[in-house]
Amino acid sequence: MSVSFRPIEKNDLREVTSIYNYYVENSTATFHLESITEMEMEDTLRIGHSLYQSFVVLYNNEICGFCYLGQFRKKEAYDISAEVTLYIKPDFTGKQIGVDILAFMEKVAKNVGLKNLVGVITSENTGSIKLFEKCGYFKVGHLKNIGVKFGRALDVVSYQKEI
Repeated sequence: MSVSFRPIEKNDLREVTSIYNYYVENSTATFHLESITEMEMEDTLRIGHSLYQSFVVLYNNEICGFCYLGQFRKKEAYDISAEVTLYIKPDFTGKQIGVDILAFMEKVAKNVGLKNLVGVITSENTGSIKLFEKCGYFKVGHLKNIGVKFGRALDVVSYQKEI
């Protein structure tokens, strides 16, 4: 198994958006209710940003997912922290790629001076929760019935790691 990473470029937006929209349409991993456009994805990813970086994930040189650091809150005091997000194509889950992604993103975060990473996860997304726990993140928050998707009220949990 060979997992590698490269910065997301504009020509990756179609595939990255497709990966994300799979989860919009088929899961509660994201709270978007309708598919997003490539332009919306570009705004989310902040391509080329020096702090909030984004990457495609390659498995044996094939794009199998993407990951990015996002602004945790829009107040300067939080600028030592970032939200870490990752999405993997369904055919590539269960291969421990998530562990490699989080390890890589922690290195990127440290290199740009971040001190904390936070994962925000729908509570029924047990695969992501297990991944974050396996990688040393601790549950630091639980919001009850905070969003509705597919006609169901859902909880969201937050996991944090000081890096």
